[in-house]
Amino acid sequence: MINTDQDIINQLKRGDKKALTKLYDSYWQALYISSYNLLKDKELCEEIIQDVFIDLWKSRATLEIKISLKAYLYACTRYKVFAQFRKNKMIRVELFDDLKKRFQYTNPETKIMHKELVEQISAIVETLPEKCKRVYKLSREEQLSHKEIAKKLNISTKTVENHITIALKALRKALGHMLSIELILFITQNLK
Repeated sequence: MINTDQDIINQLKRGDKKALTKLYDSYWQALYISSYNLLKDKELCEEIIQDVFIDLWKSRATLEIKISLKAYLYACTRYKVFAQFRKNKMIRVELFDDLKKRFQYTNPETKIMHKELVEQISAIVETLPEKCKRVYKLSREEQLSHKEIAKKLNISTKTVENHITIALKALRKALGHMLSIELILFITQNLK
């Protein structure tokens, strides 16, 4: 028998472990693949998915889900993946191998995660001081060299470097101190 989301939520609230098992069996593989496409770490992804369902069970009494259970579970997974990027427990070169390809050709949930991260970066860039923001955008969006930016804005290349450093520090601070600069550079190059 197919249960509606609300039926499953009600079963969870009553402490029905079978409802949790049913959710786990229905979604664990898709959630795992979604997280693995970005993290490329089997054990870490398994841990993330396990944590999502443990958190769901722990908060079952006060559970108020306004979206579909599927969307809710993907959102929980997405936030845990982002948390891993912030913690940067896996500083490895292979994390960045074919990153652009992984973002382009993965499932819809991964595309949503990429879009949200790009939006976060854009919002952070918009908070930068005006000159710093302009230098950063010329560097990342227009792909100008430091020398070209200096000439265009009539400032020294050292000043350009300082503005880029300030912008990248702001991004690292907002996105997590340990977030790799390579990931920031990759994503910010696609902000056009």
